[in-house]
Amino acid sequence: MANLFKKLAGLNNAIEITNLAEGETEAGEWGEEGAKEDGWLGEEFDEGQLSIDVYQTPENIVVKSTIAGVKPQDIDISINNDMLTIRGRREMGETVREENYLFRECYWGNFSRSVILPVEVKAEKIEATLENGILTIVLPKAKTMKQISVKVKEIL
Repeated sequence: MANLFKKLAGLNNAIEITNLAEGETEAGEWGEEGAKEDGWLGEEFDEGQLSIDVYQTPENIVVKSTIAGVKPQDIDISINNDMLTIRGRREMGETVREENYLFRECYWGNFSRSVILPVEVKAEKIEATLENGILTIVLPKAKTMKQISVKVKEIL
């Protein structure tokens, strides 16, 4: 039964699998970060994804993120064309053995997030602040959008 599960999931001894009906256990080899040593998860899982809120005002695009535990010097914010990218690293200040964890939900290590901006922004006027663990990026819009009404003429 355990072998069938491994084949269906593509695991091939990648994790510990317990078949409760038969009581058998098979263990695999995992690294410190919870990823299989041979790179089974691939390159796209090398970074965590940062959660963000993005909203607009008439003058600005505003990006906010909870980014507690990260120092300002460990954050890199860049804009390439219409894409905003936030990268950083959250360091764990202590070493905890895996068996001592009761819950493990926080992400430690490299993270990034990219978002396509809906309008052009003034790159030279962008401001980023970090206060109480909240990163706020204010991106002034390059052109204010004006609503224009167009009257339709009836042609006879």
